[in-house]
Amino acid sequence: MSLLKALAVVSLMICFHCSHAQTEIKYLSGTGADDTVPWDFYCTHGMNSKKWSKINVPSCWEQQGFGEYNYGHVPLDKRLNEQGHYKHVFVAPRAWEGKDIRIVFEGVFTDCEVTLNNQPVGSHQGGFYEFGFDLADHMLYGKQNLLEVKVKKKSDNISVNQAELEADFWNFGGIFRPVYIQVNPKEHIEHVAIDPRADGTIRSDITIKNPHESARLRLMIKDFNRKTLATFIEPVKKGSGTFRSKQKFAHPKLWSPEFPNRYIAEYAILDKGGKVLHTRNVKIGFRTVEVRAQDGIYVNGARVKFKGINAHTFHPDFGRTSSERMSIKTVNLIKDMNMNAVRLSHYPHDKHFMNACDSLGLFVLDELTGWQSPSYDSVIGRKLLRELVKRDVNYASVLFWDNGNEGGWNRAYDHEFAEVDIQKREVLHPWGAFRKTVTSHYIDYNYLSGLNFANRQIFFPTEFLHGLYDGGLGAGLNDYWSKMWTNPLCAGGFLWVLADEMVNRTDTKVLDGDGNHAPDGIVGPYHEKEGSYYTVKEIWSPIFIEDKYIAADFDGMLNIENRFHYTNLADCKLTYRWASFPAASADKRKIIDQGPVPVSHLKPMERTRIKVAMPAGWRQAEVLEIVARDPHGRHIYTWTFPVKSPDEVTNNRTAAIVRQQQAVQYSEIDGDFVFDVGTVKVVIDKASGLLRKVTNKKGMLPLQNGPVSASEHDKVTSVRHTETGGVHRVTVNYEKNRMNVVWSINPGGLVGLDVKYKPSNNIAFCGIDFDLAENEVEGIKWMGNGPYGVWKNRLKGVTFNVWEKKYNKTVTGSAAFIYPEFKGYHSQLYWARINLKQGRSFKVYCKSEDVYLKLFNPEPGPDPANTIVRHSKGDLSFLHGIPAIGNKFSKTDVLGPESAVYQFDAKRVLNDYLILSLVFDFMGNE
Repeated sequence: MSLLKALAVVSLMICFHCSHAQTEIKYLSGTGADDTVPWDFYCTHGMNSKKWSKINVPSCWEQQGFGEYNYGHVPLDKRLNEQGHYKHVFVAPRAWEGKDIRIVFEGVFTDCEVTLNNQPVGSHQGGFYEFGFDLADHMLYGKQNLLEVKVKKKSDNISVNQAELEADFWNFGGIFRPVYIQVNPKEHIEHVAIDPRADGTIRSDITIKNPHESARLRLMIKDFNRKTLATFIEPVKKGSGTFRSKQKFAHPKLWSPEFPNRYIAEYAILDKGGKVLHTRNVKIGFRTVEVRAQDGIYVNGARVKFKGINAHTFHPDFGRTSSERMSIKTVNLIKDMNMNAVRLSHYPHDKHFMNACDSLGLFVLDELTGWQSPSYDSVIGRKLLRELVKRDVNYASVLFWDNGNEGGWNRAYDHEFAEVDIQKREVLHPWGAFRKTVTSHYIDYNYLSGLNFANRQIFFPTEFLHGLYDGGLGAGLNDYWSKMWTNPLCAGGFLWVLADEMVNRTDTKVLDGDGNHAPDGIVGPYHEKEGSYYTVKEIWSPIFIEDKYIAADFDGMLNIENRFHYTNLADCKLTYRWASFPAASADKRKIIDQGPVPVSHLKPMERTRIKVAMPAGWRQAEVLEIVARDPHGRHIYTWTFPVKSPDEVTNNRTAAIVRQQQAVQYSEIDGDFVFDVGTVKVVIDKASGLLRKVTNKKGMLPLQNGPVSASEHDKVTSVRHTETGGVHRVTVNYEKNRMNVVWSINPGGLVGLDVKYKPSNNIAFCGIDFDLAENEVEGIKWMGNGPYGVWKNRLKGVTFNVWEKKYNKTVTGSAAFIYPEFKGYHSQLYWARINLKQGRSFKVYCKSEDVYLKLFNPEPGPDPANTIVRHSKGDLSFLHGIPAIGNKFSKTDVLGPESAVYQFDAKRVLNDYLILSLVFDFMGNE
């Protein structure tokens, strides 16, 4: 038994023995994926079928080695009709006799029939909803009781199959959420629905079962230290079992994602003598939600923008079975990306996930299941929406109900959400225009200009920038968010999706994403962070610091904007660090100066300028860092600004080599220029001017066949060798004067490469390529932005530092899941050391600003859709322009300016040459 479960049981038993006014909970299963109980199990079809064995409960039976794996796109008539038969024996204490006893199932996929001691107690359809049955009349007290549950993975109800099985997610069968017995006094509070408003008003609907002796209702508002802050007592209104109560709590601390303040509302029914008959505790948050037509979504009077993500309940090893620990971890992961909202796709999630959203602070769109076709029929749909609302009505985080997804709406019961919800939350049709909102999915960038046919409705896409492998999510987000942030009728949006939904199959022992259907995440299947994670974290930072180049006349001033909704920046903590990377140990930073950055009282949506302290030696630094934390200590972001130019850093780090006086030995052999400097030999082809061969004291370096234009294919017109002052130069000219290359072999051993070229108009990339034998590479250490790669439309989320990573073959979202990926584009190159096998290495310094380093071409995942990218042919490239990447549904040409090809129209640019200056150190010294 887990510690969590043990403490819960002890606590409940103490309450039960102390007072009959408490509810007792007895778990028949475990509490989650990390705490299970074995039951007897029989599966009719598929793996390990047609024999009795054991299964852990709760669990998805496929992940226990039973049945058949099905992704939602598999036609129902192509599937096995597997069913599971569960048996479990438990003892009912004699003390339960005469009490109200109910069994509760938090989730069974999908149809189930329940019997106790061979007597039917109830049945249910719908795989993601909490339900229960009365057991008192079927229980054997003081004896063993046999509970049997028969589960059908494929429902007998066609509409349930349409909503839950024929969808774009994995289908898992079984009792996948906890099962417990709830024991109450005969007369008890069966349910409480609460509407706690920002002004302190508390409206409550209290349902009392078997109301005979109850005379008064007592409501106590307590903090989480159990201190009573207010007490209200009123008569119990007779008549129906449910009555309305209204109270006013003075000066509540309000709930929001930034300040998730909560209270405990303790409801008690008292008899005429004041004896407590029963109590029920509910965690509440005071907040008021308004959807103001043609205006926006307001929470506590502030107009909000959703920085949201769609999320499944999913784990590769456990399927849909989760745990409180996993829920808390997931919500913290979302919060750490500076997100403030989550959409439950496409079904209600576990109660502990909802509680984590309440306690840590996330807005929630709570969804009735349905997917791209008419959803539940009106009978089962009405029943399930009531189960959804009844369970989740009191969560402060829930702002909207979603009636299905992408056309999975049954309009017949749209109005019934409000009928059963005391808070009267608005209903959404994700992907549709409905009432005051329009939530179009996968809109093009141009849609954000407001040129649509719902331009007066509040707009927020409940799915956009559909991730696939390394495409989407962060790629394109900067352009989209710039438009969304400044559009007053846009309430933000929800990216698709949080994690790659890849299951660790028990039959094939592989991670399966069903082709390209499931690897859509911003993190990997085990929440491995991909590059887009950090891009989103920067773009959605609630503190916005304007981009800044640090020049010699820098005065320490930075422009800053408060993009919180409720937080004053004076309550956040900003610190600065001036740091350098000494040449002797480039990976160990030297802090030159650090301290706090004063921030005056800056209200949400206001701008100001902050002043960074500038020590006398600030120009000795190589980077300025600004670190921000919110009032709770959560890291918001770390911004980095290079202080020195690449030319300065190159000169500083090569000064000692330049001072060496090893003469260059020159010869011409078999049509090659050959240069020997100490232990280094450089061979350049006389006809093409390309590097043919390099060796040093440790052997050959597998770099050759460069520089070649990454985007053009012009012919060489001349190659000539000259020598001045001991420096040997090879000058290469190309036809139409489109490119000029100068190799410089210097005394001391450094080899310079200066390239001047004219890029064509409308190109995806430009620069120079080299061949580098991939099978010889072990890793790289570099100064620049990292550690993740970038795309033209995903430049945010990387920071300036000295980074190091080993070679890997990760294909984002598809193979290996070792992050950061080795292959790809890296921005703001200053220098790099390529580590090769057998202890060999070479360095390259970049003297030009804004140059990208490409380390081999990143490979696409299987069936890449619009994430396929055209790259240059080189293995090691130095580029002024790099390609953008699309996403699952959109090519780059519809994703905005940052995704467009480069424009180098000579008619519009006076100086139409690009300059690239590199220095190679082939000596292989550390």
